[in-house]
Amino acid sequence: MNILHQIGHALMMSLGMMWQTGWTLVLGFTISSLLQTVVPAEKMREALGRGGPGDIAAATALGAASSSCSYAAAAIMRTLFKKGAALSTSLAFLFASTNLVLELGIILYVLLGWQFMVGEWIGGVVLVVVMSLLLKLVYPKDLVEEARRHEEPGSGHHHMSMTVKGDAWWERLTNPKTRIRVAQNFAMEWSMLYKDLLIGFLVGGFLAAFVPDAWWKAMFLQDASPWIKVPFDVLIGPVVACLTFVCSIGNVPLAAVLWAGGASFGGVLSFLYADLLVLPLLDVYRRYFGWRMAAFMAGLFFVTMAVSALLMDLAFDGLGLVPSHATDVRAQLTHFALNYTFWLDLAFGALAVYLFWVNGQHPMDHGHHAKEGQAPSGGSGARPAHGHA
Repeated sequence: MNILHQIGHALMMSLGMMWQTGWTLVLGFTISSLLQTVVPAEKMREALGRGGPGDIAAATALGAASSSCSYAAAAIMRTLFKKGAALSTSLAFLFASTNLVLELGIILYVLLGWQFMVGEWIGGVVLVVVMSLLLKLVYPKDLVEEARRHEEPGSGHHHMSMTVKGDAWWERLTNPKTRIRVAQNFAMEWSMLYKDLLIGFLVGGFLAAFVPDAWWKAMFLQDASPWIKVPFDVLIGPVVACLTFVCSIGNVPLAAVLWAGGASFGGVLSFLYADLLVLPLLDVYRRYFGWRMAAFMAGLFFVTMAVSALLMDLAFDGLGLVPSHATDVRAQLTHFALNYTFWLDLAFGALAVYLFWVNGQHPMDHGHHAKEGQAPSGGSGARPAHGHA
């Protein structure tokens, strides 16, 4: 009976996470789909030049306006890199598309508070800066060229986001086909991410119900000196992320569990930043670029994420902005009421139903597919239709 009670509690936690964040996901995916519809990929490729500060800044901005799916971002980054974009701008796009997107910040605000939202968004910029500086120090020229020429095993195909025609953005925005393209991109976003989200909610709920707080406190050295605890937490955060197999927005519920269990602010941020280090993605890098480049990227990412999280923890602690652990995250997630969350879920749920209906009336045809390795022809680029979402 105790096991059944814990399972019920775990499922209630998972349902609570879905309930609290449902409207934020619909809002974020809608805005992302709209941007993909009116921002041509040609503009993106023009911005990813030789790797100067301006190019990196442009790549960061374009990444923030793209899909939040880690696998889709990796596919776009690979295509741009192999078409000649600098490694620094390609990786800036990758980091921004998984750390600076709107829906990620909103869901963090709902589950963990504004401090984590700001820490994620500012931290996303810090990630790009730290990565760029590290690349200047250890740039492996021969390895980069080898990775650019690497022949990938298998063929497969990618879905491509849909962009409407028009010389100016307002012409594309008012195009009668925009509504259909937004619905198609919206449906594509959900098809890529729903598995990660579902796994993230379920794993988060079951970890919250079955793993004692004492275990989390011991794992993250809660009783240790901050001078030991914070550096240790920012190092172990990416390791936990790597082993959970959950990336993108799906790891936010797990971050809430880690915070409730006693992880430091920097430790939770390093876990969130490390959605690009999950084991399936490391295998994707291997297939795209070869073993040596995949190992280099893993090392670069780990150091970048740990250093950035440490800097953010020091900055927020120095400014007195680190939130208190006193908030009962579990109680918040299992509280259901006729409040703003209910009405927002209702309104945005209706919007999601409408967009799925429009997509059903105008399904994407096979003419909008491309073989793997081709440059994207619209929106924010290629979207993987196989493997992990």
